[in-house]
This record gives sequence, structure tokens and C-alpha cells, in this order.
Amino acid sequence: MPSQKEQADMFLKQMESFANEMKKAVGVPIIPEPKSGAQLWYDQREITLKFLISVEKTKKFFHEGLAQGKLLATRCKKCGRIYFPPQVDCPYCKTSEMEWVELPKEGELVTYTIITTRPYSFGHYPDYTVGVVKLKNGVQITAWVRETDPKKLCVGMPVKLEIVKREPEGYYTYEFVPIEEE
Repeated sequence: MPSQKEQADMFLKQMESFANEMKKAVGVPIIPEPKSGAQLWYDQREITLKFLISVEKTKKFFHEGLAQGKLLATRCKKCGRIYFPPQVDCPYCKTSEMEWVELPKEGELVTYTIITTRPYSFGHYPDYTVGVVKLKNGVQITAWVRETDPKKLCVGMPVKLEIVKREPEGYYTYEFVPIEEE
């Protein structure tokens, strides 16, 4: 069976072929939406997005955090609020007086969803689970939850954070893993 990405590619090729036929017949690439029949413009220009985002002011998150197996956040020195992802300025106090703190690695699964219809850029991954975890210090984080059998997941279960190298991209990220109860 073709992967979801392969199915999407085949579908887009069919749509492009049909749009080309419509251009020849009526001069515009109008195609019917498969379910409703509504007329859609099929733009045949491909867009590839690559972008650069400055992380200069939060590079510690990557260099001293993820690369060292830690998940770092920032805490406002004035009000004590903790921000994850790290913030350069406190949006509450409007101050730049921030300090780095390491987040605890254990927490509780608050909610989760299983992603079966993946975005095109994640089509090379099997279905995956994304969850919200409340860490022991109250900070909530959204991340992948590593569990091959989603039936084993339940709201309230204890999880631990792990820093992993995501392949095939080859970069560090974080995910949660259920803690086996003894």
C-alpha cells in the first residue's frame, strides 16, 4: 500500500493532469472539489518554503539545553513566571530581566491526540501521538509522546521527558515517554 505522502503525490498529479486538460479546453485551471463539486482554482506553481529564524538570544536553549540533554526555559526575575518556549522578554512585566532554568523531566499527561493524517512534511513518519504534559513545576509542554500502542496512553499517566535526535532530519528535540509503573 502506498504511503500517505505517495498517495498525496499521486492525487496531486491527477489534479494537475485534469487542470491541464481544463486549461486546454476552457483556458483556466478550474477543477471541481471532489466532495462538493465546488469550483477550485488549481495553482500550478510549486512553493518551497525554507526559512531562517534568528535564535541568537535563545541559543542557550539549543547549545546548553538540547545538545546537553536538558530542556531549558526562561524565568522572569521580576514576577517569577516561567516561559516555555524560552522568551527573551516577559510579556507580563515587559522586562528583559530573564534567567535560564532547567525544567523538570517528569510530569503528567494532560491530553493527547493521535495524528493519522499527517502534514505533507511529516508524511515520512508513521502515525504519531502529540500530547500536552504538565511538568512537576506546573509548566505545560506540547510534544510528541513515544508509545507504539496508543491504547496504553491515558490522561493523568506519569511521563518523563527525553531529549532525542529526530531522524532522518538529524536534529535534537524532546518527547515524552510513559513511565512504567512498578
